[in-house]
Amino acid sequence: MAESASSTKTGARLAGEVSGAFADLGTFLPLALGVLAVGSGTPGGVLTGFGLFALAVALIYRRPLPVQPMKAVAALAIVGGLTAAQMAASGLLIGLALVALAAFGLIEKLARFLPQSVLAGIQLGLGGILVLLGLDLALQEPWVGGLALAALLLLQLTPLRGFSCLLVLGGALAWSLLGAGRTLPELTPSLTLPALALPAIADFRAAAEGVFLPQLALTLTNAVLLTAVVAGELFPQDRARIASRRLAFSSGALNLLLAPFGALPMCHGAGGLVAQHRFGARSGLAPAIFGTLCLILGLFYAADALALLGLLPLAAVGALLAYAGAEFALSKRLFDGRPSCLVVILLTAAVCIAVNVAVGLIVGLIAEWLRGWLLRRWFARKESRSET
Repeated sequence: MAESASSTKTGARLAGEVSGAFADLGTFLPLALGVLAVGSGTPGGVLTGFGLFALAVALIYRRPLPVQPMKAVAALAIVGGLTAAQMAASGLLIGLALVALAAFGLIEKLARFLPQSVLAGIQLGLGGILVLLGLDLALQEPWVGGLALAALLLLQLTPLRGFSCLLVLGGALAWSLLGAGRTLPELTPSLTLPALALPAIADFRAAAEGVFLPQLALTLTNAVLLTAVVAGELFPQDRARIASRRLAFSSGALNLLLAPFGALPMCHGAGGLVAQHRFGARSGLAPAIFGTLCLILGLFYAADALALLGLLPLAAVGALLAYAGAEFALSKRLFDGRPSCLVVILLTAAVCIAVNVAVGLIVGLIAEWLRGWLLRRWFARKESRSET
């Protein structure tokens, strides 16, 4: 009896890890597929890079830390603003900056410098961005996205909620193959090793001028500082191990190692961490599963990888992304703040959504300084009136 209960718990945990491993596909698929579709990267280099990065994260942190494309770099590559060489240069520049900031202990100073109200605003804004991106994907095929979202919400009311991501993705894949008439490509395994290609000086110049600072600001706020905060809340016993300095150093070092081999610049993401945790991931097994799959596709099925990934309906993936984004946005931190902080939080979030996270960070810091100044003035006037 005890053995049966133990086996059931083990099976449930494993299913949760598998479900959580694919909970962040809403961020990964659109950007990775977009970069590959426009020819800014090769399937072998991009997927092998994701596989090695995710496996390294699984070994280092032993927690479900997501591996995502750097959004500003990927978006610029998709719209034709970056070549493959310039994308590699971006990964090397940002990787070097992250390693330097971590090595000189500047990450901790940045973490102490950022007020909680600004972090809460960035989290709310990022959650809103994820919701909007998810809904945009879901509306590409409204009935598929609507059914996926409805199924996801209904599964939360059942004992199967831990498997909800896996069930929705499985159902979407089944519909794609059976209902939409798509067919699996003929798979012919063939070992393909990523080739080393170092960027030229002109590529570094273009990357520095076009994407370096916005992406660095995004990575520092969401992938390093906010991810460390959220990880500390979800896994308080691992706060020292999943610290912002370690996240910056490992992300930077891995990008320096992988970018010259055609990897898309990668980082973590607080929203992806919440999504993976929400759908059942609790250990490094989740990124290990994701990384192993990417590595197999990149090394042995590079020629078929784009067609295989394209089998998943993006509308269903968008429903998952919208759900995870809403849960990320409506965090405990949002409701724990003082009423006077609400204006800063909402303003920061609005700018993050309307412009980008880097500008949202600057506006939030200015708003927080102004809030503090006004409060000090108000208290000073109150004291002077009481003395008279």
